[in-house]
Amino acid sequence: MSEQLADERASAAPAPGQVGGRTVMLIPHRAPDVEETMLPPDYQRILAAAVRQAAGPGMARQVGEILGVDFSVRAKLEPLRAKLVRLVDRGWLRKLPDGRFTTRL
Repeated sequence: MSEQLADERASAAPAPGQVGGRTVMLIPHRAPDVEETMLPPDYQRILAAAVRQAAGPGMARQVGEILGVDFSVRAKLEPLRAKLVRLVDRGWLRKLPDGRFTTRL
């Protein structure tokens, strides 16, 4: 039984993939057996900023401010926005119709 659980956990862990000849870490979909610690460290920081440190739903700019990103430069804010959207796509966050990001219910 414990061997089967270990195999299931190993298959749920984010596996590195290849993009453009480089190894990248894939972001796992949120599931009951997938913990936040399975996310890469920068995504964990984004999730913590968007969920725990923000006072309610926030825009990418507000998350960037919490993380110390220079949000006055659009080129520095857009990668953060892309990561937030990736967390939405994988079920870790929710994007409201007005463009703010918040926790999943």
